[in-house]
Formats: sequence, structure tokens, C-alpha cells
Amino acid sequence: MVSLDKAVIARIKKGGETFEVLVDPYLARDLKEGKEVNFEDLIASEEVYRDAKKGERAPLEELTKYFGTNNFEDIVRTIILEGDVQITAEQRREMYDQKKKQIVEFIRKNTVDPRTGTPHPPARIERAMEEAKVHIDIFKTVEAQVKDIIKALKPIIPVRIEEVEVAIKIPPAYTGKAMGAIYSFGNVVQEEWQKDGSWICVLRIPAGMQGDLLDLLGRVAQGEALTKVLRRIHG
Repeated sequence: MVSLDKAVIARIKKGGETFEVLVDPYLARDLKEGKEVNFEDLIASEEVYRDAKKGERAPLEELTKYFGTNNFEDIVRTIILEGDVQITAEQRREMYDQKKKQIVEFIRKNTVDPRTGTPHPPARIERAMEEAKVHIDIFKTVEAQVKDIIKALKPIIPVRIEEVEVAIKIPPAYTGKAMGAIYSFGNVVQEEWQKDGSWICVLRIPAGMQGDLLDLLGRVAQGEALTKVLRRIHG
């Protein structure tokens, strides 16, 4: 369980009645994003309150009436997912900065400047977000809001979602180490072995990750891998 001094109140109103639980703010955020969380770590106490600050518990019959169940875990999930999590200003700033960083990184990896075919630097993306005054929801996943954010950036910086298919040839001496790393890095859509023991594959990745791919190949194939961009796929 999260300690009481680190817990915050999650609150919902049903039928004019208020119901509150004490939860970890960061795990509550993760739950709102659709992530799996450890329920024991999420809660601070096994009580549903009318008023958590006063320690006033909600009657069992009211829980059944308004939630359709008296199962504590189901009620907590409903309160968090459908209600409000009362985070502090400091926690909100921290969560906002984390989410903003995740969004900038997503845009860097998954988009390019259509004029050059290369990704925008993170600092440029961040400046454009500030200029566009984009709204960031700390309780929504990056994927759920990045489409609207990219749309808001287009009047400020040219940006396009793009994937690339890259042909890669790994010399025989490095196939063992390189194959696992490449499979973990992106989507291998085609592969074949050469007579000399070389391994050739076609890897599909977000266009902004080409530099990361080259860095990876430098590590696992000592700079001896060959690459060629076969095609670009626009989103």
C-alpha cells in the first residue's frame, strides 16, 4: 500500500453523493492511461469514504446502490476512471513535464520534416508546441492525443508522420548478436540467409528512428552492416 502521507484523494459524485478513496497519484494516472497496475500498491486504505479527510466512511448499502457492487477493487477503479484524482500542484507539474517529454520523443521518432526527410530536433518540437499552445492531458496516453498535437504543429513547422523500410545486411560474424537486437528494434517484414552466412532483412521503423538504427548497428555489427532505404510510407 502507498503511505497515507503520499496518497491523494480520488473522488466521484453519484446521485448527489460523494465517494472518495485514497490512492497513489502516479499509479492512478497509469490506470487512467489504461496500464495495468498492482492494486495493493495503488491504494492507501481499504475504505471508501464519504469524506476521506474526516474519516467518514460510505455506508455499504450506498456502495451497492450507486456502484452496483460492494467489491472494493471494482469501486476504486470506477472512482479513478470516471472521477477526479486530486493531485497536488507539484505532482501535476511533474506529470506534465513527463508527459510533454514523452510526446516530444514520440514526435521525434515518428515524424520527419517533409522538406528534408529528417526528424526535427527535440528542442524545435518543444518550441513549436509552446508556440502552438498545445494542450497536454496528463491523464491521457501519448497515442490518444499526439494526432491533434501534430495537427496543431503543422502551421508552425512542416511535419509528417512517416515510416521507412530499410534493407539491412549483416555479415556472418555478427548475425547472432545483431538479429535479436534488430527484431527488438522494429518490425522485420522480410528476411533471408545468403550462401556466405550473411543475413539480410527488411526492417520497417518510424522514419525518425533511422539514426537510432545506425547507432544500434554500429554497436552490434562493428560498423560492418550495410543499409539501404527501400521506401518511405507516409501516414
